[in-house]
Amino acid sequence: MNFNKAAFFQKAGSHLTVFAGVLLFISLGMAKPASAHCDSYDGPVITDARKAIDAQDPALVLKWVSASQESEILPLFNKVVDLKSGDQEIFQIVEKHFLETLVRLHRETEGAPYTGLKPAGTTKPIVQLSDQALDTKDTDGLLKKLNNRIGQVVREKYEAAVALARTKDDNAEAGRAWVKAYVDYTHTLEALHDVLEHDHAAHAH
Repeated sequence: MNFNKAAFFQKAGSHLTVFAGVLLFISLGMAKPASAHCDSYDGPVITDARKAIDAQDPALVLKWVSASQESEILPLFNKVVDLKSGDQEIFQIVEKHFLETLVRLHRETEGAPYTGLKPAGTTKPIVQLSDQALDTKDTDGLLKKLNNRIGQVVREKYEAAVALARTKDDNAEAGRAWVKAYVDYTHTLEALHDVLEHDHAAHAH
């Protein structure tokens, strides 16, 4: 059977926006706790916490914890606010304890373990883009970047599988190299398919 590569990518390209939209859905609302960015210093939790301290308004941080956790975080918040204008060394120690507690409690609401505060700049690029899209209300820019990246990844894996298929039956070593590329290629597309199926199932309920 002749394979029309141009037709394949033309058809695939028409679906990339769908894939990108679903991946955006995952990054915004269904990200696994292990890849969350709420524990980084430039993440939304600590950003809101510092705004709350400056404004002396606990409402800015309470949304990140459950109602049952308020009794633990509010006394710490009030203590930080009281110390803000005092000795800065003491303030920084207490502030860090407050931030650690806030992030730990938030992680508990996600069912995820607390593994410490992460440095600014450690957030994955896709999550940074998703936050920027929310701030700028620019989904077109986000989807364009996602489309380009998805297309690049699929093309690279496809080309690798096609190239190695030419020699896959020459010997065992060549065959194993092709199998590795084939599995990588098909698993990538299966992952995209699973995302679409999950999204469809979620809307069906």
